[in-house]
Amino acid sequence: MIVLGLESSCDETAASVVRDGREVLSNVVASQDQLHLPYGGVVPEIACRAHLAALLPAVERALADAGVTARDLDAVAVAHKPGLVGALLIALTGAKTIAWLHDLPLIGVNHLHAHVYAAALDRDAPPFPCVSLVASGGHTSLYHSRSAWEHDLMGATLDDAAGEAFDKVAGILNLGYPGGPAIDRAARLGNPKAVRFPRARLDAESLDFSFSGLKTAVLYHCRDRDAIRPGEARSDRETADIAASFQEAVVDVLTDKLLRAARRCAVGTVTIGGGVAANSRLRERIADGARRNGLALVLPPAKYCLDNAAMAAGIGYHLHKAGRVSDLTLDADPTAERRRPA
Repeated sequence: MIVLGLESSCDETAASVVRDGREVLSNVVASQDQLHLPYGGVVPEIACRAHLAALLPAVERALADAGVTARDLDAVAVAHKPGLVGALLIALTGAKTIAWLHDLPLIGVNHLHAHVYAAALDRDAPPFPCVSLVASGGHTSLYHSRSAWEHDLMGATLDDAAGEAFDKVAGILNLGYPGGPAIDRAARLGNPKAVRFPRARLDAESLDFSFSGLKTAVLYHCRDRDAIRPGEARSDRETADIAASFQEAVVDVLTDKLLRAARRCAVGTVTIGGGVAANSRLRERIADGARRNGLALVLPPAKYCLDNAAMAAGIGYHLHKAGRVSDLTLDADPTAERRRPA
């Protein structure tokens, strides 16, 4: 079964062709990083205009790279939630048009669940059931992932997402945009114990996340330093130490809560997804934690951590098999799911 996937939930326009839910035949991503660089974050109107210009060329290239035509497709999958509502509508409208024109099933995909599924791409054996962490610019979520498409939300961010905190701290340190890779690079030259930033673990049983206080702590640390040493530029070493110390605080919390969730669910496998999952220190710490706790760890390649359409096409295959097919009334939904009451 060959599925075309489309994605435009934030600031990447993506199209991909995937066979049987795991074999990625093409993976086209048009990044908007340079467009948003002057603003230090995503500007929704700019993102939407860029999606409009990039979507059709991305689809055409994805089909060409895969060596297929629209007549070879069996379904169209599209991320329709959560995300920027205007941005979501671009790929959704494109997917509806292709489905209607070629009489194909339309499959609506949860963007966060698709990030979980990224760990199953280009693999013979999927990682499910498992506990999965999705950490990105807009979301930080923990799931008990029972199958390719069944994901029970166990914890989520109460304020800033991990990726948002990376972007904001990179801005404070003048490291540029996007913040995640910039912090990762700077932190490699720093001492993660140089500054003791707070870890917001909330209560002892909580699987939720909070990074707003950490972001503010970095800001106050930098302001205090500038007040004590007015007019003296921060050295590269100081910047690297702050970046490493901030990163370590984020990684500590993400790792601890993922392992706590795995113990609670009594699963043998953990996985991570989303843009922050490409962070080298996070991958290192989670690998070490999984090994010490006797857990199997399935890490998606970095190219599938960032927003892409292969993950939408892959999970779309399983949703189709489960009979979870949408119709042309499918709408964009900007909101993330809420955890069910205990």
